[in-house]
Amino acid sequence: MKPTCFYDLVIEVAIVRPGPIQGDMVHPYLRRRTGEEAVEYPSEEIKAILERTLVVPLFQEQAMEIAIVAAGFTPAEADLLRRSMATFKFNGLVTKFEHKLIGGMVERGYKKEFAQRIFKQLEGFGSYGFPESHAASFALLVYVSCWLKCYYPDMFAAALLNSQPMGFYQPAQIVRNAAEHGVKILPIDINLSEWDNILERKWGDFYALRLGFRQIKGIQEEEITMLIRGRNEKYIAANQLCEAGVSVATLELLANADAFRSMGMDRRQSLWEVAALKDRPVGAFEGQPSESEFEPQVQLPLMKTSEHVVQDYATTGLSIKGHPVSFVRDKLNLFNVLACKQLSDGTDGQIVKVAGLVLVRQRPGTAGGVCFITLEDETGNSNLVVFPKLFDQYRKEIQNARLLMVEGKIQKTEVVHVIVRCCFDYTRLLGNLTAIQNDQQPVLTLSRADEKASPFVPVDKRTQVRGPAPDDYLDKGRNFR
Repeated sequence: MKPTCFYDLVIEVAIVRPGPIQGDMVHPYLRRRTGEEAVEYPSEEIKAILERTLVVPLFQEQAMEIAIVAAGFTPAEADLLRRSMATFKFNGLVTKFEHKLIGGMVERGYKKEFAQRIFKQLEGFGSYGFPESHAASFALLVYVSCWLKCYYPDMFAAALLNSQPMGFYQPAQIVRNAAEHGVKILPIDINLSEWDNILERKWGDFYALRLGFRQIKGIQEEEITMLIRGRNEKYIAANQLCEAGVSVATLELLANADAFRSMGMDRRQSLWEVAALKDRPVGAFEGQPSESEFEPQVQLPLMKTSEHVVQDYATTGLSIKGHPVSFVRDKLNLFNVLACKQLSDGTDGQIVKVAGLVLVRQRPGTAGGVCFITLEDETGNSNLVVFPKLFDQYRKEIQNARLLMVEGKIQKTEVVHVIVRCCFDYTRLLGNLTAIQNDQQPVLTLSRADEKASPFVPVDKRTQVRGPAPDDYLDKGRNFR
């Protein structure tokens, strides 16, 4: 839509919803907004009601006004119409108004075609229609979030990370997007990190974002509190952390997360040192040298960058050392597979191949069985559209692949999509990222909106028959654990 004012955001919030989509409101509005279709008002009364939304009734308030002004409803009847649109779980209440609304509009000189189109659009409100005030409240949040992200991407990213779990994207995508907008990302470190993600010194236009201990899977805040309390001076040896009260199990988690770099140790070396703490003298012998100090020096093999990246994903769900797909790019090039970023340079209708880690798969009930997939590689994201017959043909690949490669046709509008023709599971290429072959590398960062856990049998809300609402139709609260 390319909004130019606040009210454009209000419309964006309201229009991309099942009700307006089912009511065929989206495309007419966009065509009229871009000048591809003329905006025609059948009367001055309708113009006064629908001028701001280009003759598309997006809000419940507009539906009530149309019913009163154009169809002769009483205010009480219009309010009943509003309530029937709001309580979408009740069976067929909106449809009961069809004869009265269309008949009333025709009696007052409106064309039957226009009246039927208005009713069809209003009927879409039976699936999540918005009041204008609701859309405006959401739009304000959208505006504030966009403003913060534009001018303070460092603070915005830190706040999002510290508020997890929430939202659509996982920490890996939040961190990556911040880096793409000029924010320096610094790794987790036992001497420099806090529990939360924090901002450090200025680095270019923004403050550097230091990742916090909270990003490490399975770590306890109480243990980190002891670590920070004992950090009067920088730790220079692993045994000092034990003396501060940090358990060996927590130190292993920290070592696995590669958090000992300020002590001059990488992941493998720090794990070796932490393992030696298990035989440290305790009790009456505390303070005496450990037997491990008399062991001969061992030269540990260095880990490849790709191994570090895989381990980063396994321990923190993200990596700032690289992206898993970058390590198999040479092999993908042999198959003429484009990077996601290159899709924008393609032409409409061009046949291309693209591959990436699966971020999200969605098959909305209002999309007639169409599946939408987002892939991610080291250059960005790509949006895929898979139609129902093709989804059934490639269900196994779509549901199980970690690294998915597709061939399809570029569709260029405001956003570049790939209309998929065939799918291939290239997960096996990820097996070589570590010294031990493993096709199931822990590198996926699936969005919370991903439908992998669902049976992928969508309910088409356009044909769904809803029964009477049960007594407990209000959802109970959802608590994050």
